[in-house]
Amino acid sequence: MATIINADTSDGLKLTSDTSGEIQFQSGGVTKAGVNATGLTGDGSQLTGLPAASSLTTASGSAPSYSARAWVSFNGQGTVAIRASGNVSSITDNGVGQYTLNFTTAMPDANYCVNVSAGPSVYSQGMEMEIISISTTNTSILGWGNGTEDPAFVCVSIFR
Repeated sequence: MATIINADTSDGLKLTSDTSGEIQFQSGGVTKAGVNATGLTGDGSQLTGLPAASSLTTASGSAPSYSARAWVSFNGQGTVAIRASGNVSSITDNGVGQYTLNFTTAMPDANYCVNVSAGPSVYSQGMEMEIISISTTNTSILGWGNGTEDPAFVCVSIFR
C-alpha cells in the first residue's frame, strides 16, 4: 500500500494513506508516477503538461532567459586558487597572467560567450583580460596591465 493521490474521474480528488513512505500519483485509479525512499518510480511517461527541463523557473517576461554554463572566481597570484566555481574542474597556470579554465562537463560546441573581469592591478591604468582560445573542454585567458601580470581577483562566466 502507499499514500495515493487520485484524480478520480467521478468523485474528484481522493486521498488514501498509510505509513509505507511511498506516494503514488493516480488519474482515474491508474498510477502515473510515484516516489519512494529510493526515488521516483515508473518512467513518468504518463505525466504530461509539465514544463520542459530546459525552462528556467526564475525567468519572467517574454524574452528567453539563459543561465551560465560555467563560472569561476579565482586568485591568479602565486599558486592559483579557485574561490568558488560551477562547472570548472581546475585552472592551469600557463605563465604570468595566462590561465586555462578546464570544464567539468564539456560545452556542446565552441560557440559560447566568455566574460572576464579582473583586478586589482598593480598598475594605475587598470587590468585588461582577453580570450586566447576556446574549445569544448576549456578556455584560455590572458591578463595584463602594463605588460602581462597575475591579477589577484579573476571572475569568468560562460554563456551558451
